This record gives sequence, structure tokens and C-alpha cells, in this order.
Amino acid sequence: MKLKIKKGDIVKVTTGEYKGTQGKVLEVIPGDGKVLVEGCNLVSKATKPNAKNPNGGIVKKEAPIHISNLMVVDAKGNATRVGRRLNEDGKLVRYSKKSGEEIK
Repeated sequence: MKLKIKKGDIVKVTTGEYKGTQGKVLEVIPGDGKVLVEGCNLVSKATKPNAKNPNGGIVKKEAPIHISNLMVVDAKGNATRVGRRLNEDGKLVRYSKKSGEEIK
């Protein structure tokens, strides 16, 4: 399955508890078709004491969101579908289906 979302993209959540929020993609998990988005789908996780967190306790962290619940935000700030086409140099690039502009 070819994923159209990459690490570093700005995405908008379209469904669920975090609907409407935007965030940066931290990690893509292609095997499951899921993505970690900064500040979205936060869960509480109990942790044991370690060097980073000497007291342990409850930590908030991002949980994966399915890729079907996300849309890429283009340069103009619109949530859009993503297409792929050849540019002038003959390279395959992603583009916004709403504005037609290339997604960097």
C-alpha cells in the first residue's frame, strides 16, 4: 500500500475526538497504515522510574491514528487529497488535488 502522508507533513484530523486539530506527523507506521501526529490522540501511560523520568508516574503521549482519518494540509492551509504526477524533470511528486500545487 502506497501511503500519501510522510513524516514532517502537516495534517488535519477529520474524524474522532480530535476532529479539526492540526499537527505535524512524527512517525509513519506503514505496516499498520497508522501515523503518530504531534498533540493528537493523547493517551495516559504509566511509566516506571528511569533515567529520563526518575519518579516514574503517568505520562501523556501520542497514540497512532489510522491514515484514513487524516488529510494533508497544503501550502494555502486547506485540507486536501493528495495525488501523484510527474513534474517537468520527470520526477514523481505529490500534489494538492484542491489547488493543484506541488506538496513539498
